Amino acid sequence: MNDMFCFQCEQTAGQRACTGKAGVCGKSAEVALLQDTLTGLLITLAGVIHDSAGDAPDDAEASLIQEALFTTLTNVNFDAASVLAQQERVNKALLVALHRAGIQDVPPAYPMSQLWTDSEDLRSLKSLLLFGLRGMAAYAYHARVLGYSDATVDSFFVKGLAAIAREHTESVLLPLVMELGRVNLTCMELLDRANTTACGTP
Repeated sequence: MNDMFCFQCEQTAGQRACTGKAGVCGKSAEVALLQDTLTGLLITLAGVIHDSAGDAPDDAEASLIQEALFTTLTNVNFDAASVLAQQERVNKALLVALHRAGIQDVPPAYPMSQLWTDSEDLRSLKSLLLFGLRGMAAYAYHARVLGYSDATVDSFFVKGLAAIAREHTESVLLPLVMELGRVNLTCMELLDRANTTACGTP
């Protein structure tokens, strides 16, 4: 069994995946597993919001999803205590979302091993969706810090994350990946507007 499994960047060992006690980037297996758990919790939270609120997170949920997902991006945060703190915040948000939806049973975090061991085509499309969402989270988080957000962007984080846990076919996932590209452009425009308003045109 691997100590970790991470293949979200171009630095991966053997151009396949980092599977030892630390990644090429320096991330420890402990932090990699904590980030996987955090990602699984976000996928579960998104699924609850998707089913109960139609991909429409409230502002606190959208902010948390973007900040926590940004935490899992390569080379952003290797501090185990910080990732654990994000897990606690997402767990609390999950309980609130479940209560709002009238759901009594608390679902477990989506097991990321299920994604990493899926069929090649599904793994590729779902991973592309996940890693694209992680990258977009960086833009959305920084725009939100500057006071800018977009409902379409916020909703797609829920839609995209929720889809990772579903038994979708390639014909469903490929359009989602294409939609991610379009929403990411909207997000980049949002960040550009936020930066220009806050700092002026260079």
